[in-house]
Amino acid sequence: MKLNFSKYITIAAGIALLWSCKGNPQWHVDGRIEGAEGETMYVEGSVNGRWYTIDSVTLNSSGDFAFAADAAGYPDIYRLRLADKSLYFPIDSIETVTVMAKAGSFDLDYTIEGTPAAEQLMAVDRKVMDAANKNGAASLPGDSLLKRELSTMLLNDPSGIVSYYIINKKIAGVPLFDPANKNDLRIIGAVANAYSAYRPTDPRTEYLKHLYLQRKRVTLPGDTIMANETTIIDVNLYDRKGVKQSLEKVAKDNRVVLLSFTAYGEEYSPALNIELNKLYSRYHSQGLEIYQIGFDQNEYDWRQTASNLPWITVYNASTDGPLVLRNYNVTSLPAMYVIQNGEIRERLTDATKLEQSVSKYM
Repeated sequence: MKLNFSKYITIAAGIALLWSCKGNPQWHVDGRIEGAEGETMYVEGSVNGRWYTIDSVTLNSSGDFAFAADAAGYPDIYRLRLADKSLYFPIDSIETVTVMAKAGSFDLDYTIEGTPAAEQLMAVDRKVMDAANKNGAASLPGDSLLKRELSTMLLNDPSGIVSYYIINKKIAGVPLFDPANKNDLRIIGAVANAYSAYRPTDPRTEYLKHLYLQRKRVTLPGDTIMANETTIIDVNLYDRKGVKQSLEKVAKDNRVVLLSFTAYGEEYSPALNIELNKLYSRYHSQGLEIYQIGFDQNEYDWRQTASNLPWITVYNASTDGPLVLRNYNVTSLPAMYVIQNGEIRERLTDATKLEQSVSKYM
């Protein structure tokens, strides 16, 4: 049975920033959008590349707007979206950023002011737009001049939020800095090193380290991150009986672990669990365990399904946040990894080939 692994779900629901409570520190974005009378504009945040709405406003005849939201506690990238066009801005803490744009060229003709990071991010996007206009968008991942310029900007402040923005920027779904490219990987490694050294508690730090290490078996000269490319990042979540389950311990206690990211309320879920059950029935006695993380919005619905499954099922509640998704670079569900000896051996994208893939490690 072929399953649809390209179906995206809203992982970020319930973990978006809340509008401020009285007394909470806030950041602000304001400005004017010319020619957008009566249109609705959205301010959005992201979870590892997936965008969710924080709030919206219907623009009046003047196009003036103002948003405020609680400070996240760490720098982040946000965006304004008008119809199908978006422009991006950084927030470090509780500053105010001002955006001026025109509705007809919302994502092309605009200014962002208020902080050095905001102006730097605007400069990044303008360099990318200029290169795209000159050589075409398809050429950008291979544009050595553009990437040298961006790398220079990035290396001036590798632990900054704009550096994170640069190495995660995609053009038509293709990363500008590709971890599979040796030179690009060095740049990604520089940012991962800087975040590890200067932002150890930032929720992106583990994600950046994993992004780098999943492609890197040995350290490069000058790199300070030292770990195997596929070493797992521990997950500690509660199962249906209220017991915390450590992924590291499960991996230590079992020959092979299949790590599954899922949501039981999605259409693919019953068919996927049938395939997982076939695999579990055949190989559990030989040392296979399944560690399945549910991201359902309704915990009761998750619990009803989890109670009927024989493997380890844990729940990632909205209050747990998106960290585990960031750490494993999961942007769509379902997603699965084969773990052996505490290391990720393979990422699986086709449920019909589960047994073929897992049997290699048994």
